[in-house]
Amino acid sequence: MSRKCLYCNEIIIGRTDKKFCSDQCRNSFNNRVKRKHEKLILDINKTLRKNRMILKQFNPEGKTTIRTEYLEKLGFDFRYFTHTFTTKNNNEYHFCYEYGYLKLDEEKTLIVNRQPYMEK
Repeated sequence: MSRKCLYCNEIIIGRTDKKFCSDQCRNSFNNRVKRKHEKLILDINKTLRKNRMILKQFNPEGKTTIRTEYLEKLGFDFRYFTHTFTTKNNNEYHFCYEYGYLKLDEEKTLIVNRQPYMEK
């Protein structure tokens, strides 16, 4: 009985427990399996990077207030952030890497840069 490669279906020559005909087929097979499982992670990272770039674009000075609708029009996704920082006044800033934001109300958002005192 001949065994076939799990990736290309070529006949395998060699050890009886061998699953692939070559290292290239083994790597391609494993990369394909990994890609399926990591799509969600890649999509979330893409959103986080986009959020960061939008915050960076509107915050060249280190602290600014902007209308929330501008962020939304550029595709900012408020559901995704890397971490939070809570102040003594219980204001919770959401950060996308080194840029953070605080929704002041429904219309305005404060954008800040991470500061050394925010480190835990």
